[in-house]
Formats: sequence, structure tokens, C-alpha cells
Amino acid sequence: MSEISNQALMLGLAAGFLLGVIFFGGLWWTVRNAVAARRPALWFIGSMMLRISIVTWGFYLLLDLSGSSWKILLAGLLGFFIARLAATRLLPAPLSKTVPIADPSMEKTELNQPR
Repeated sequence: MSEISNQALMLGLAAGFLLGVIFFGGLWWTVRNAVAARRPALWFIGSMMLRISIVTWGFYLLLDLSGSSWKILLAGLLGFFIARLAATRLLPAPLSKTVPIADPSMEKTELNQPR
């Protein structure tokens, strides 16, 4: 068995991070723009298919690298997870300013009555 190089692991980590940025950045962009579209379902389905296709293709390419491909793939998954954490911490919530938050002191019947 050959020892896997640190360069290959770093490549896997960087590739996974890039795939995560593409996936979660595309999801963020879709949610921000598709809500106002005429046919939001097409935007969400099309975006999902495109994002999943890109990520699947990217991880498939990681498996094709020489050496211990499962270790490189694991590094790629770690990079993808790190991108997810970064996206949830850094990107603003798209609907946070438009969704009213109910006052916890109000009762349920008061929320449904028109003003």
C-alpha cells in the first residue's frame, strides 16, 4: 500500500470546499431569487438538479485520483461540510426581514384575527 501524500489530501479538502461553496451558494442564490419568480417550482427543481449534478460529478472526479481514493474522498467530504458550516454562519438568511415574528405573549387566536 502506498502512503497517500498530504498534497492529495489538501487537494481533496480544497475540492470539497469548492463544491460546497458552489452547492450552498447556489442554494442561497436560488432561495433569494426564485421566491419572486413567476414559476418558483421550476427554479427550485432546476437549481437542485444542477447543483446535485455538479457535486456528484466533482466527487466522482475525486474518486478517479490516484492513490487511496477513499481517503481523498473523505477529505473532500470534510471540505464540503466545512463549506456548509461557513455558509450557514456567513450568508444572511434571505427571508429574515420579511417574515413577521409573533410576540410570544400573544395568544394563538389573536394571531389569526385581522387587524
